[in-house]
Formats: sequence, C-alpha cells, structure tokens
Amino acid sequence: MIVLQQVSHRFGDKTVLHGLTLSLAERRIGVVGANGSGKSTFARLLNGLVMPSSGQVAIDGLDSRRDTRALRRKVGFVFQDPDNQIVMPTVAEDIAFGLRNLGLPRDEITRRTDAILESQGLMALRDQAAHLLSGGEKQMLAIAAVLVMAPAYIVFDEPTTLLDLRNRRQIARIIAALPQVAIVVTHDLDLIQDFERVIVLDQGRLVRDGPAADVIPFYQAMMASDRHGPGTGV
Repeated sequence: MIVLQQVSHRFGDKTVLHGLTLSLAERRIGVVGANGSGKSTFARLLNGLVMPSSGQVAIDGLDSRRDTRALRRKVGFVFQDPDNQIVMPTVAEDIAFGLRNLGLPRDEITRRTDAILESQGLMALRDQAAHLLSGGEKQMLAIAAVLVMAPAYIVFDEPTTLLDLRNRRQIARIIAALPQVAIVVTHDLDLIQDFERVIVLDQGRLVRDGPAADVIPFYQAMMASDRHGPGTGV
C-alpha cells in the first residue's frame, strides 16, 4: 500500500503540495489536474525522485527518505518523454541496463531481457538503435525497461502525451493488462475512464477522490467553469 501522511512539498518559498494524506491500494489509480496543479511532483514523490518537505511517504512500509534505494526498486517510473529514460545504444542493451546493475548472471539477464521483448512485441527491434525508434516504439521500450525489473508498482507520468491514437490505445492496453498497481498521471481522460480511483489535484491540494465514473465528470465541469485558480505546482 502507498501511504502519504500530511505530505507537503516546496520549491524554494513556493509550496506546490499542501498536506496530502492518502492511502492508495487500488490496482488502477489516475491523477488529474490542470497544468501546475502539482501532479508531476506528486508522481515523483512516490518513488523517491522527490522528497517531501514535510510529512511521510511510505510504500509497503518503506520510507522514501530512509529506504530510498529499496523503494525505487519497488516502484518503477515511466517518464513522459522516453528519451529521458533511454540510456543505452540498442533496445536489448537498454532493457538489460537495470538488470546488470543488480549484478545478475549474464544468462539470467539475457533470459529476462528476451522474455520482456517477446511479451511486449519488441523482439524484432532487439538490436535496433534505441534512439532511432519511432515515438511509440520508444515509449514501449521505456515501459519494457521498467517491467523487466519486476516492480510492485508503476508510476506513469503522462504516458500518452506524445503519441498518436494507435499508440495511445496500445499503451492503454498495456496498462490494463499489468499485474502491478499502476498510478497514471495524465490529461488523457479516456485512458483512465474505467479506473477504480481517480484523484484530482488543484493548486497542490486534493479536491476530489473517488471512482473514475464519479470524478471525471466533476473534473470536466471544474475545468469548463475555470473554478481552478492559477497553478502553483508542477
């Protein structure tokens, strides 16, 4: 379970998240809000990329400050721009990168790499140059590189923003099929329309929390009426 206790975060003298207290146990959780509402900061808190200025973030009992390395192994993170995540020359090398850092035997790395390539339909791209892939292929590679590490939770930060309709649907199918808990930060309301839970952030505060069928209409009405104020978060 993901637990946030009175979590606030500041950049300099600006508070971008205000006293969030949440317990997240659902399998599919969406996070929505206007630009500057604090969504990206919230996402990065969940795997220790950002530390709370006050309060506590804990994942299955692991504290983000005290147990950062173990927490990051438990919580995978898929960035909005896959070019920020791809670090190795070829597709197979990029997927194997994290496994090598674990010190696994070479044959185990190869076996796990090929299994992920096969399961994600990327085997034909195994030896292709990673940075020459299409946008959709890069996003698939970024997801595969997280999946191969077998995290218990995966945080997706705007996973469909840079993609066309066909690739957005492919990402939606992947997320729907994951055995892991998925937390998806997005403006793509179609992507989260059947999620068990959706959280709305506004100016760094929680303003709505519940099933997608209830929360998405609220969020659409909020945005249409411009009830949200100028963003103060990131």
